[in-house]
Amino acid sequence: MEKPWLKHYEPGVPATIPYPERPLHSNLEEAARKHPDAIATIFMDAKLTYAQLNALADRFAAALQQLGVKKGDRVAIYLANCPQFIIGYYGALKAGAIVVSFNPLYAAREVEHQLKDSGAETMLVMSRFYPIVKSVRDRTALKHVIVTNIKEYFPPLIKFLFTVAKEKHEGDRQDISGEPNTYWFQDLLKKAPAKPAPVEVHPSDTACLLYTGGTTGVPKGAELSHANLMANAVMCRHWVPDIKEAGEVILTALPLYHSFGMTTCMNLGVYAAAALLLIPNPRDIPTLMKNINKYHPTFFPGVPTMYVAFNNFPDLHKYNVKSIRACISGAAALPVEVQTKFQELTGGHLVEGYGLSEASPVTHGNPVYGKNKIGTIGVPFPDTDAKIVDLETGTKELPPGEIGELIVRGPQVMKGYWNMPEETALALRNGWLYTGDIAKMDEEGYFQIVDRKKDMIIAGGFNIYPRDVEEVLYQHPKVKEAVVAGIPDPYRGETVKAYIVLKEGETATEEEIIEFCRANMAKYKVPTAVEFRTELPKTIVGKILRRMLVEEEKKKLAAK
Repeated sequence: MEKPWLKHYEPGVPATIPYPERPLHSNLEEAARKHPDAIATIFMDAKLTYAQLNALADRFAAALQQLGVKKGDRVAIYLANCPQFIIGYYGALKAGAIVVSFNPLYAAREVEHQLKDSGAETMLVMSRFYPIVKSVRDRTALKHVIVTNIKEYFPPLIKFLFTVAKEKHEGDRQDISGEPNTYWFQDLLKKAPAKPAPVEVHPSDTACLLYTGGTTGVPKGAELSHANLMANAVMCRHWVPDIKEAGEVILTALPLYHSFGMTTCMNLGVYAAAALLLIPNPRDIPTLMKNINKYHPTFFPGVPTMYVAFNNFPDLHKYNVKSIRACISGAAALPVEVQTKFQELTGGHLVEGYGLSEASPVTHGNPVYGKNKIGTIGVPFPDTDAKIVDLETGTKELPPGEIGELIVRGPQVMKGYWNMPEETALALRNGWLYTGDIAKMDEEGYFQIVDRKKDMIIAGGFNIYPRDVEEVLYQHPKVKEAVVAGIPDPYRGETVKAYIVLKEGETATEEEIIEFCRANMAKYKVPTAVEFRTELPKTIVGKILRRMLVEEEKKKLAAK
């Protein structure tokens, strides 16, 4: 197939890459062998080297084997960003297990569903989440639960102060006393051999299950192989051509349970022997800013809401943020105003990319230092094909400029959905992954996401894409955050409603916002209602939950 995008690759970015034919955890072993004293993690001012991190992962793998974990068994990880997540993830892979990561915001019902669906028999959980696991454990296949405390890898003074404070949400050793087959993480590590028994793991073996689609339906486990994840980490490293081995600091505020943080922070970081600057709460902007000021990260993968919060941080001028060199934004559309302001403040390059859990996740990106087309997701990554097909049949390839569904293929695309052959057959057809995103490609091979298929608003016969309206709303000088949704309307079928968070100290009226829209977009796209909020519902990654707003509107109508 024709690949017009290749001519826009930066010097040093190859069209195709020879990927290491080895399991993903070998990257940690390589980093430890080549750079044993390089800093691997920075967490609450405490540091681990690559030699230390690899040794801990080895010991955790051995501990899992002592519990009876065998190749192909599922090991659940239910943690915020902390060294234990990385130790648990790579340790499970070394034992030949399949990692199942859990969203720290999950309620008991969601934890139970994912445990049952994955069949996980072993779980590594943070002590503050343990009560949730305990409440559902009897209804799942869980045999072993390993509990860890957030403070275990704090530096001594902070650990002491934290312990003295006796924070109620963290739990203590009494939490698990008397519970069968429940262990403290550190106790297991102390008793385990230094090295696990060898396990033969092939690149084609499944490495992890990433659950996706939970905000729009029953979550599905995207089954990703070692080769999928290795390919995507290697692609990401080549996409930023000036990444120096053992010479970068990656701001790891994206949650590691999520595909975006897992690949662009953790797996890329380990592959490049970079220091991972771990931020447990991505919404804790003061902590994030202090860490930027102190540790000078060079690479900051994020989502638009993070950059919005960064841009609007009131004391930004007090912090040195000029170390930030390259940022790839994903998970949601990056408004032009947000991108422009962030680049002005930092001097770094912020470009929009694109991916989905089913593709490990990254498939597209704007060149970091090359031709950046603002408002697009850029061009396909090395070894990645993409095209636009018609919305009706999904079989007819459309020419540049025409709107249809984006489909992709490449070495990062999943094996399928875990135990869901019908869903897999819908998503994977003839080697292509059907993304469910409406997009178009220009003559130069740059792709633009118009919207999600399911988010498109049909009002009075017109197709309205929320992103078009949101881009205008972000241009309003008083608007901090905005999202648009289609809500039921007796006359038009659906109508456009805007939900807005204003900048600090600003006030505005519904009429003012609607007038601004009238002056800047076609009449049929103009919101007919505006609701001002102090915050918008979001996932832990920072993706705005548009569907939650629509559900609220439906409940209001039903109550009338």
